[in-house]
Amino acid sequence: VQLVESGGGLVQPGGSLRLSCAASGFTFSMYDMSWYRQAPGKERELVAQIRKPYAVTAYEYTTYADSVKGRFTISGDNAKNTVYLQMNVLKIEDTAVYYCNVVHAGRRYWGQGTQVTVSS
Repeated sequence: VQLVESGGGLVQPGGSLRLSCAASGFTFSMYDMSWYRQAPGKERELVAQIRKPYAVTAYEYTTYADSVKGRFTISGDNAKNTVYLQMNVLKIEDTAVYYCNVVHAGRRYWGQGTQVTVSS
């Protein structure tokens, strides 16, 4: 299993970024995918998830942390084995390292992370 994030950077408050996570080593369409973030001095927190409760169907739903609802959107592209996090109306408090995550065969996998800095 490999997860590779990209798309982070420096952006002003109110701006937008789109993060990408390219996944390999497992059947992407069958697994829940998550974005977490960790700010300096804080614990890693769940930001957004795509949940796929029924492996035999394409049904999926998304969940978000309260702090990002209405501003962030998680989506997936099964053809590209990639999960995205569209982040709009960014705030200074969104500054963190963002990580992609999957639980596969009972083990949690992380990407290397991508830094998002929101600053004027």
